[in-house]
Amino acid sequence: MPVKKLSVALDDAVAAEVARAAERSGVSVSAWLNDAAANALAVEAGLEAVRAWEADHGALTSDELAAADALLDRLAPPARRAG
Repeated sequence: MPVKKLSVALDDAVAAEVARAAERSGVSVSAWLNDAAANALAVEAGLEAVRAWEADHGALTSDELAAADALLDRLAPPARRAG
């Protein structure tokens, strides 16, 4: 897969946590940051999809949100979800 090399600047504390997280995951800092960016983009796309749906159908109800939370809990327990 082609890659684009970038130079990024991180706060010292963030950089240290990223390095530790990458080590725990057994991947390079670049791979960890790539995964984190991909996850953030997926969340952003999901939120945009919800906004578009709500624009067409109205706001999600509390029951619908509770059902979505329950489904997420079954698919990825809260301790494993980023958030």
